[in-house]
Amino acid sequence: MGKHNKSGTNQKGQVAFLGIDLSKKSFQLHGVDAKGHVALKKKLNRRELLSFIASRPQCVIGIEACGGSREARVRS
Repeated sequence: MGKHNKSGTNQKGQVAFLGIDLSKKSFQLHGVDAKGHVALKKKLNRRELLSFIASRPQCVIGIEACGGSREARVRS
């Protein structure tokens, strides 16, 4: 795994898939490029998440769900 800069990204490639681990006060982000190499690791608070996601190039986002969460359906 390569070193990450202050933005949480490395120089290998653009994030193609972004996983978000939810918690009450912060979010852990883990992004990989199209080849599966780690391209991003970052921890954000609630206020930072939306602007960070909005400023990123398009990618597939997966959100962790636990047993206590309700089923959500997204319609496009």
